[in-house]
Amino acid sequence: MTAYLLAGGGTAGHVNPLLALADHIRAVEADAELVVLGTREGLEARLVPERGYELQTIERLPFPRRPSRYALTFPARYRRAVAEVRELIRSREIDVVVGFGGYASAPAYRAARLERVPYVIHEANARPGLANRQGARHTPYVAATFAGTPIRSSSGSARVTGMPLRAEIAGLGEAIGDAAARAAARQHFGLDPDRRTLLVTGGSLGARALNRGISGSAREIVAAGAQVLHIWGGLTELEDPGVDGYTVLPYCDRMDLALTACDLAVSRAGSATVSELAGLGIPAVFVPYASGNGEQRLNAAGVVASGGALLVKDEELTPVWVRETLIPLLNDDARLAEMARFARSAGALDGTEQLYALVREACAA
Repeated sequence: MTAYLLAGGGTAGHVNPLLALADHIRAVEADAELVVLGTREGLEARLVPERGYELQTIERLPFPRRPSRYALTFPARYRRAVAEVRELIRSREIDVVVGFGGYASAPAYRAARLERVPYVIHEANARPGLANRQGARHTPYVAATFAGTPIRSSSGSARVTGMPLRAEIAGLGEAIGDAAARAAARQHFGLDPDRRTLLVTGGSLGARALNRGISGSAREIVAAGAQVLHIWGGLTELEDPGVDGYTVLPYCDRMDLALTACDLAVSRAGSATVSELAGLGIPAVFVPYASGNGEQRLNAAGVVASGGALLVKDEELTPVWVRETLIPLLNDDARLAEMARFARSAGALDGTEQLYALVREACAA
């Protein structure tokens, strides 16, 4: 029996690949012990127990970037968090630690080193976070989603494994492009099974420009013969344009069907979204989140360079762009088929298995 400590959280970008790996381990190792390390404030506090995994929490400790009262207390609090993780590793007889970035990862990496337990790092984004960059210096087991990610292990370059994807998404390979599966998926959302379909995933934080940029041209898109499934995220305002053939959902709990239903997707460029669309060979228009450290533009760079996707800025999402670029693309069967091939060549669906193989390599060593 192997005991795993999976550390990460805060955002979906850290939690989802962690859960994908946990699900795979549970599927292939019936006797494995899985413990997840996170914080009480992150998404993991809800998502991990919902998925049936044990969650242990430590204090959320952002690295101080300027002098402050918090910066003075940070060293002692960090040492305390590391001590708590060391005790967890000892008491649960952890064999390997796998970290995905986020506030829980840095103490986990340090604790694993002190306890002489191997640890594996997975970096989801093309621009690595601080915890993973620092932790990677002391382990040979570092995985990256995207080629060219500037993160190095103690033994050299990181291994490109791709993104660990949910089983229900990774298993869609044969359904994408199958006429019967596509028709059934469209009917699930009340869409016309035979009509060209645009999927818009506005996401949540920071997606107002994307949501409004597409919905503002609803009548023109539908008049051109297409239908739209617009999943807008629920945290930003969006008025339903009230156009037949333009379906608006605040959330979608069957993204597998939404992906199966579409011919083209317009989306933010989070690492998981880019990986899913590319791996499934779905042509895409990526609208990278403009704030932050710019990693979304870098996440999409590979598939855009391959010809499988377009990159558009928030301010370019105008009625003119929709009319002159989006609608002609949506109605161009030959170009969509070509983009699908290029996207698939730049993506992969076996990221979970590849990361698991690296984790088992660490265990064996």
